[in-house]
Amino acid sequence: MLGTGNPNADPLRSGPAVAVIAHGKVYIVDAGPGVVRRAAAAHDAGVAELTMPALNRVFITHLHSDHTLGLPDLMLSPWVLERTDPLTVYGPPGIAAMVAHLTAAYSDDIDNRLHGLEPINKTGWRTQAVEILPGVVYRGEGMTVTAFAVQHAGFEHAYGYAFQTAGRRIVISGDTVPSAEIVAQCNGCDVLVHEVYSVAGFKTRPQDWQNYHAHSHTSTAQLAQIAKQAKPKLLVLYHQLYWGSTDADLLREIKDAGYSGKVVSAHDLGVY
Repeated sequence: MLGTGNPNADPLRSGPAVAVIAHGKVYIVDAGPGVVRRAAAAHDAGVAELTMPALNRVFITHLHSDHTLGLPDLMLSPWVLERTDPLTVYGPPGIAAMVAHLTAAYSDDIDNRLHGLEPINKTGWRTQAVEILPGVVYRGEGMTVTAFAVQHAGFEHAYGYAFQTAGRRIVISGDTVPSAEIVAQCNGCDVLVHEVYSVAGFKTRPQDWQNYHAHSHTSTAQLAQIAKQAKPKLLVLYHQLYWGSTDADLLREIKDAGYSGKVVSAHDLGVY
């Protein structure tokens, strides 16, 4: 977990970003603020695959800022730190325009590094945007990645992702209201990583925010019902909205709503 946070500026939780690692390759989901430094911290903590050159592909769930503010960092910082491969960004329609504008915004930086005295490779700065629709979006090196549609905050295109190898299946919800598609994509998966908000904390929110969250996110009680149907071997909570609650409160709310499976509330740099 490179970042478990949300738009709240919690210094202990970077913006949403998950690294799925298989066969020595790194597949990042979302690029929240702090993604590159969290990857470096994970490497220092023993996740050997998370080198700067390995940060060369990312799958964006949707175009909210808290999921994309780390994208220019992911585009350029690993290049400065010796990544030679271009970064490939998979994401919903609109991601190509975002990448093009970010590249233009940093054109002076790129030009200076390429044509000044800095000893730097000439390829790692490039970013290739791949706009995707639901379905298989990546296959290779023993990994198949499937994007599936979810509903979030009025976005026409918002996705979750399923990562499948020969021996393991991991499903990441992205930001979403309760979705039957999550159940279908998991269907006994090894790990379901799902966003969540506290039922108790929700009651403390102003009415307009309650309306937003109820139509954009998933409560602990709702997630308990999803997990009962999806039957993951491990349920991992991320993008937690606490509003005064704690990790223990979230886990208790899920248990009280009838889910008895294995569940953890993730923290940054957690490995699951």
